[in-house]
Amino acid sequence: MCRPRPRTRTPRRSSIPAPSNTAHEKAILVGFELKRKTSQSFDPEESLEELAELAASAGAVVAERQVQSRDRVEAATLIGSGKVQELVASIASLGATVVIFDHDLSPTQQRNLEKALAVKIIDRTQLILDIFASRARTREGRLQVELAQLNYMLPRLTGRGVEMSRLGGGIGTRGPGETQLETDRRRIARRIKKINEELEGVRAGRALHRRQRSAVPLPVLSLVGYTNAGKSTLFNRLTKAGVLADAKMFATLDPTIRLLMLPSRRRVLLGDTVGFIRNLPTTLVKAFRATLEEVAEATMILHVVDVTSPQAVGQTARVFQVLAEIGAAHTPQLMVLNKIDRLPPSEADIETLRQRIAGSQLATSETDAPQAGSVPSRAVGVSALTGKGVDALLRAIDEALPFDLIVRARFRLPAGDGASIHLLHQLGRVINTQYDEEYCIVEADVSQSLKDRLAEYAVE
Repeated sequence: MCRPRPRTRTPRRSSIPAPSNTAHEKAILVGFELKRKTSQSFDPEESLEELAELAASAGAVVAERQVQSRDRVEAATLIGSGKVQELVASIASLGATVVIFDHDLSPTQQRNLEKALAVKIIDRTQLILDIFASRARTREGRLQVELAQLNYMLPRLTGRGVEMSRLGGGIGTRGPGETQLETDRRRIARRIKKINEELEGVRAGRALHRRQRSAVPLPVLSLVGYTNAGKSTLFNRLTKAGVLADAKMFATLDPTIRLLMLPSRRRVLLGDTVGFIRNLPTTLVKAFRATLEEVAEATMILHVVDVTSPQAVGQTARVFQVLAEIGAAHTPQLMVLNKIDRLPPSEADIETLRQRIAGSQLATSETDAPQAGSVPSRAVGVSALTGKGVDALLRAIDEALPFDLIVRARFRLPAGDGASIHLLHQLGRVINTQYDEEYCIVEADVSQSLKDRLAEYAVE
C-alpha cells in the first residue's frame, strides 16, 4: 500500500525587507590631545566636530564623542588602559560597532585596540581613504585612491603569523616555505609599482594637455578651499557645469575644468578641485600629486572661504599650508568669501572679513615657514547659492588676472575683413565703430595677445 507523500508547505515570503549591507554603523569618536601645548596644537572639540562630519559622509551614525588628554602618547593603545576600559563599557551600553580615532594609529596600536575592544577600529586616515574610495569616479581618481590605500595597508600586514605559511613543492622547498604575509607584501608592492607607472602616464598626459593649452593663451584658474566651503556650487554658478554639489565632505574628488568668459571677453579655464582639511594624510597628498599639479600650475587661485564657519580662520590657514606643500604658495590669489548672504549686514564688510581671516595668516607666516606665501590682498563677497556678488567676482578676476592684460586699442581694418571684425566683437569689448570709405575703424578693449594678433591693423 502506497502511503501518500507528505505535503510540503512553501514558506510565505516575509513583507519585512532583508537587512541592507549599507545600514549605518553606530560609531564612537575618540579624540586625543597632549596636555603640553605646542604651536601646532588645535582645539580637540573642533577637530572632533570635523571628524563627525567625515563619519557622517562615510555613512556612520555618531553615538558618542570622547576626548582623552594625556601627558604623552601611550605606545600600546595611544589612549591608555583606563580609557580603553571606559570605551569597553560605552561600546556595550550603546551597541557601537566601530570606534573612530581622530588620530593616526600605528599598526601595533590598532591591533591592540581591536583585541581589547572587540569592534572595528578606524583611524582618521583610514576614514578619509574610505570616503575618497566612494567618491572617485574617473580612472585616475580610482588609481590615486588605491595607491593611497595600499601604502596605508602595507605596514599593517604584520602579525599574521607562521600559521599562514604554505609548503612549497619539489627539492629545496620543503619546510615552512613562504608565509602568506610575504606573499601579500610582494603582491602589494607589485601593484603599487604598477599604479605608480600608470599615474606617471597620467602626469605625462596632463603635461601634454597643459602644453596644448599654452599654445592658445588661455589662463587657468583653480578653485581651492576647505572642504564643504561651496566650491562646486560656485563652479556650477559660474560655468553651468552641473558638477555634484553636496553638503557631504569631499563631494567633489575628480577635478573638472570648464571654459569661462570674463566681462572683458577674455576666455579662461576654471578648474574645480578636491577640498582640503586639517591633517590631510601625507599619503593622500603624495597620491594625488597628479591632480594637485593642476593647482600648482594655475595662473591664479580663487580661494573660497565659508565665512559662516566658526573655524574659518583655522580652515583658511590650513589651505595656505597645503598650497605651500604643493608648491603653489606664491601663486596670485583672490579670496572669495562665500555664503555672505547668511551674515547680518553689520558683519558683512568684506575688507574687515578679509583682514580677520587672512590677517592671522600674515602673523602665522612670520613664525611658521612652511605656511609662508602669498596672502590675498583682495577679497570679494559672494553667495554661490543665490548668485549674489558673482558679477563683482568676475570683474575682480578681470582686474587681478596677471595674464594677457586688457588694453585699449584702435584698429583700421578692411571693411570686407569680416573675420577680423567678428574676432574683435567676440573676444574684445567694442567701444566705438566708424566706417571710413573702404575701412572699418574699431576702438575696443582687447587682450594683449589679441592686439598682437591684429598688430598689422593697429592704429596708434
